[in-house]
Amino acid sequence: MIEVNNLTKNKVDKEFLKRVAKKALEEENKKIELSIALVSSHRIRELNRKYRKKDKATDVLSFQYDGSGEVVICLEVVKKNAQQFKVTYQKELARVLIHGVLHVLGYNHQQMKQKNG
Repeated sequence: MIEVNNLTKNKVDKEFLKRVAKKALEEENKKIELSIALVSSHRIRELNRKYRKKDKATDVLSFQYDGSGEVVICLEVVKKNAQQFKVTYQKELARVLIHGVLHVLGYNHQQMKQKNG
């Protein structure tokens, strides 16, 4: 099951997020419970400081639990990154969600680079 919790005032297509996450899990042949939380830059900064000791807002954080996981996304940072990378907001949102899902599945950045060639 994939659950989306929008804790912001931004409108978001929850079905789009579920489809992207489901596809990422299918590609990896994994079935897990997944929660996707959309949060403010203030909240993700707090989480990043607490869990990664980095005092700044980031686009995505992932948390791995026993047989499940959570991907936390900051839509404000995603929007800024989309502009910086000159891609659509939706494409950048999908990219960070897939990135987060892969972390939940246990991949590190080195493994992700190898996987993507």
